[in-house]
Amino acid sequence: MSRYLPFTADDIATQAIGAAAEGAAILHLHARDPANGRPSADPAHWRGFLPQLAAACDAVLNMTTGGSAVMSLDQRLAAPKEFAPEMCSLNMGSINFALYPMATKYTDWRFDWEKPFLESTDDLVFKNTPRDIAHVLAEMGAKRGARFEFECYDIGHLDMLAHFIDRGLITGKPFIQFVFGVLGGMGADRENLTHMKRVADRLFGDNFEFSVLAAGRQQMLMGAQAVEMGGNVRVGLEDNLMLEKGVLAQNNAELVAKMRDIVTRSGRALASPTEARARLGLKGREQVSQ
Repeated sequence: MSRYLPFTADDIATQAIGAAAEGAAILHLHARDPANGRPSADPAHWRGFLPQLAAACDAVLNMTTGGSAVMSLDQRLAAPKEFAPEMCSLNMGSINFALYPMATKYTDWRFDWEKPFLESTDDLVFKNTPRDIAHVLAEMGAKRGARFEFECYDIGHLDMLAHFIDRGLITGKPFIQFVFGVLGGMGADRENLTHMKRVADRLFGDNFEFSVLAAGRQQMLMGAQAVEMGGNVRVGLEDNLMLEKGVLAQNNAELVAKMRDIVTRSGRALASPTEARARLGLKGREQVSQ
């Protein structure tokens, strides 16, 4: 849907390094097959850019364990298990991942699989059951020392997070990513964010960090609200293609720079990668298998 979306290893590396240079302390990463642009779980595709990132910047490399709703759990974990990153994303429940309305909004497609895939998502469930979550926590957390970006698409995902803390499978201060704007999860609405923060406060007290992700045109507005509330922000082309109305962002760095300006104008400072590692209790990049 954008000619600027990176899908080759070199382009992913270039855009991620650019985002770090503009102030991103954590890089949330996915891999793609450079032959056809499809989301990929192949460690070889990850190997195409992870060493470049580690050599060129100090940002925390955060590997997805979500990948794609059409991947199996074993596929989604293949690369994270091999590279043992400091941080992984982890969806805290199964949801309908309904992207099909987007199929009617575009006419030019780079790859022939894209439109049929979008149309099929009226019957697509991203599966992450409690058993799946426990497996990811064991493989990536207990065995490999990763901390997590806990992606919460709905109120019940906060209760699921509390459940795993009660079970002792999650320790330390959780980093919660409130996710808005995906059909099947919460809408990108200010009141939804206020409510999520209120529930998180009740469940976790002051022992958590939170960030806000809003898919689509609310990305910057809800990011600004997160800043006002003392939280953190995730921006980028995975969630929003537009720099402003009618203007495509040409890279992830432009979106990071725009959010950085919102943060600094509010009187808050950006966290460095070193500060992010300390706040989230990360194991350090020297323990990553690159």
